[in-house]
Amino acid sequence: MAENFVQCSSPKLFTPFQMGRFALAHRIVLAPCTRCRALNNMPQKAHVEYYSQRATPGGLLITEGTIIDPTAAGYPNVPGIFTKEQVEAWKEVVDAVHEKGAVLFCQLWHVGRASHNVYQPDGGAPVSSTEKQISETWPIMMPDGSYGHFSKPQALSTDDIAKYVDLYRAAAINAIEAGFDGVEIHSAHGYLIDQLLKDGINDRSDEYGGSIENRCRFLMQIVEAVSNAVGPDRLAIRISPAFDHMGASDSDPFALGLTIVEKLNNFQTKVGSKLAYLHVTQPRFVSYGKNKDGPIGGCGEKEALLMRSLRKAYEGAFLSSGGYTRQLGIDAVECGEVDLVAFGRLFMANPDLVLRFGCDARLNGYDRSTFYTFDPVVGYTDYPFMES
Repeated sequence: MAENFVQCSSPKLFTPFQMGRFALAHRIVLAPCTRCRALNNMPQKAHVEYYSQRATPGGLLITEGTIIDPTAAGYPNVPGIFTKEQVEAWKEVVDAVHEKGAVLFCQLWHVGRASHNVYQPDGGAPVSSTEKQISETWPIMMPDGSYGHFSKPQALSTDDIAKYVDLYRAAAINAIEAGFDGVEIHSAHGYLIDQLLKDGINDRSDEYGGSIENRCRFLMQIVEAVSNAVGPDRLAIRISPAFDHMGASDSDPFALGLTIVEKLNNFQTKVGSKLAYLHVTQPRFVSYGKNKDGPIGGCGEKEALLMRSLRKAYEGAFLSSGGYTRQLGIDAVECGEVDLVAFGRLFMANPDLVLRFGCDARLNGYDRSTFYTFDPVVGYTDYPFMES
């Protein structure tokens, strides 16, 4: 029945889209969402079921943040992609999703300073662009499920930064070996790459700090290294220039966002190929454009203008996430403000979200208390499908 959902509704959200080499049947994407079910950083059988439940023919799914190195974790039980055993475990997930005819990208992740000594090898300090600690107003989830404070980070040396570029490259190669269709570099939300991009965090005085040009250097070195390793059309980038999470603010998010887009455009021209997509997170719970559902927590016109400016400037497939409902997703695609819309919490609670959206059916509510539990079933694979 899922294959016929397009017949239920006519808006562009439910129409095909050619994303580079990938022919998508619709514009509804599974957003990357940390779920804390990967015991000892290993994908489990539950991951096979979770992702295959949400796969549809021609649909795009993005995995939860997947760490590129033992130093990259800041949550308990997150999956990795840096060992042979992890690669083999991911193959089962990828195969199950491909059997449904869907496209699966692996989100490559390093949290940087958004971590604690307990997650670091030998209890060391997390790494970052800075030695500034995240404010105690932001909690971190500990291995036992309780909450604590982030640890003080150590600033990466210039030589260390080059090593981390290579870690992203190696993780991308592992992802392709596991069968993933591509990788998304998580450069948003106050994690490692964002810690170099944002001047609210980056206080460096070397070639990776100060000017926007310098602050973008790490990201663009990763883009080039990963592109060389797996191909630009298998590479996607996620950014959040206006998203202030864990102190990740910037004095001029317009200039930062547009500079990143300009550099990505120039890179695409240089290599003669488009990236798979650019994923931009709008500030959580805000909406913009035609909004028939009413505001979700309010909307700043400045943020709306930035999103539209990035969309207009970027020369390639444009994906957005952050507080979208069905109607907001329809409106955003109809207005041409996005090509693709990613849904997180709604997709968590509705494994058949694509079908439900297509027929405008009632949605399951989500249980926030089970978002980050370690149970392989409860709040993970037990949300019900439509009965008919």
